[in-house]
Amino acid sequence: MVSSVLLRPYSSPSLTLLSTPLPHQYKISRKNLKFRLNLSDKASVNGRDSVVTLLDYGAGNVRSIRNAIRVLGHEIKDVQTPEDILNADRLIFPGVGAFAAGMDFLNQKGMAEALCKYIENDRPFLGICLGLQLLFDSSEEKGTVKGLGLIPGVVGRFDSSRGYRVPHIGWNALQIKKDSEILDDVGGQHVYFVHSYRAIPSNANKEWISSTCNYGDDFIASIKRGNVHAVQFHPEKSGDVGLSILKRFLHSKSSIAKRPTRGNASKLAKRVIACLDVRTNDKGDLVVTKGDQYDVREHTKENEVRNLGKPVELARQYYQDGADEVSFLNITAFRDFPLGDLPMLKVLRLTSEHVFVPLTVGGGIRDFTDANGRHYTSLEVASEYFRSGADKISIGSDAVYAAEEYLRTGVKTGKSSLEQISRVYGNQAVVVSIDPRRVYLKDPKEVEFKAVKITNPGPDGEEYAWYQCTVSGGREGRPIGAFELAKAVEELGAGEILLNCIDCDGQGKGFDIDLIKLISDAVSIPVIASSGAGKPEHFSEVFEKTNASAALAAGIFHRKEVPIQAVKKHLSKEGIEVRANVAASLTQTLQPATI
Repeated sequence: MVSSVLLRPYSSPSLTLLSTPLPHQYKISRKNLKFRLNLSDKASVNGRDSVVTLLDYGAGNVRSIRNAIRVLGHEIKDVQTPEDILNADRLIFPGVGAFAAGMDFLNQKGMAEALCKYIENDRPFLGICLGLQLLFDSSEEKGTVKGLGLIPGVVGRFDSSRGYRVPHIGWNALQIKKDSEILDDVGGQHVYFVHSYRAIPSNANKEWISSTCNYGDDFIASIKRGNVHAVQFHPEKSGDVGLSILKRFLHSKSSIAKRPTRGNASKLAKRVIACLDVRTNDKGDLVVTKGDQYDVREHTKENEVRNLGKPVELARQYYQDGADEVSFLNITAFRDFPLGDLPMLKVLRLTSEHVFVPLTVGGGIRDFTDANGRHYTSLEVASEYFRSGADKISIGSDAVYAAEEYLRTGVKTGKSSLEQISRVYGNQAVVVSIDPRRVYLKDPKEVEFKAVKITNPGPDGEEYAWYQCTVSGGREGRPIGAFELAKAVEELGAGEILLNCIDCDGQGKGFDIDLIKLISDAVSIPVIASSGAGKPEHFSEVFEKTNASAALAAGIFHRKEVPIQAVKKHLSKEGIEVRANVAASLTQTLQPATI
């Protein structure tokens, strides 16, 4: 059995190191390292005879890569020093968040020189996401920040001026440029990206490039030179295809047969997301429930909480069925003590052991003070959820209050949960959940908020409506419209919007197309359509009539009224690109979860 070594130098929930001011100039460069590239294409060493070091600089969800290594049959051992890099037989460097924070850590901890020396010696290496970007000369994120200088090129932001949404979030296709060994099973399949910055191919770096991806322009999706590999996408979040990439890196090429191409991926796919509303029932058990316009209780004498299954079991089933993401919304809300919600943290940990697509969690992500007077920041709360397996945090009510304050003052304080989390983890890690309800109007000039002409007139023949935002699970209306809120949270650092509609929730009559078109046309970040799906045709309608990047459903999946694969089959038939289901063949033999 191969042992995998995890480098985790500190575990502060407040991420003190990453919160300090970041320098913009670094000592490491190709010149002062006297770096010599003399990499061969010799065969990799046998993975079963080597130790794999996992370099974790302390930001984001690294639990998933740990779990992927375990699923593939390897052990994990923690280490503390740069010498562990130099002594490694195989090194995996996953990274998320800001380029400057990653370089700051590598320099402060003495890791940069060790990492460069390791790669210079043509040792087996796999960088993931930021672990790819840091290999380049520099990044334009937060000024000019020098990287390790191993690959020529500058990491720049995607250009959103031509209508492409930034961050680039979702399942996209690769164009293989040369034999990469670890990408042998990827041809024709989608892999999962989530990033705002990328490196562009050039004559200076073309010898490194093993694949590109197109999102507005071609960018570098992966590199290979000798035993050195790095990918911009996340194999640990790319389902069975991603697990095969990790397996090929961990094992010798000769030990794994190449599988035939199984798909025809060509561009960014529309995502189908399964949402699980999770809460405790009256017996104290954690269950998946579903509301009818946010009412989750059965209309019976007992008035019990609607129970549609156990969260981990359902999440795993949806992964196997081909869900592109799984979203948890904790509607118990643990309002008094978010970090005391141990059952939900356990749900995330267990789910991430079985589910290798992105996981989002929402509910109660905010600043709070416990009964002993100890204050916790929203960043500390979010950090615990990231460490438990979440890839993205969904913020609801707290984002509404932050947006109201920002629109009132015009000042970004940097203190809101939205700003705190996006600053450390990147805006791609922050989803804002908007919960509006229609307010019908005879004349759009009746209100100061953005109103639209609606497809279906109101109860008194009204032709217009504005969408009033709510907080506290839809129980309280606020003086802000969905349009104004969406624009504000994008400026404050949100990377994605989950757009619900109280009027459509649980009705099964389709998404609110008027609302989704209004918001998806107003912002340049991805929008997830939610509330109202009742049949596959509702998904194709929302993708054909709006700029939504993804569509989410809950009840129809929980009650098995419409399988996920039926939705994807219909979308494909309508000419809408979706990710093919090749999920979970490596994980289906695991024991079933108990919660």
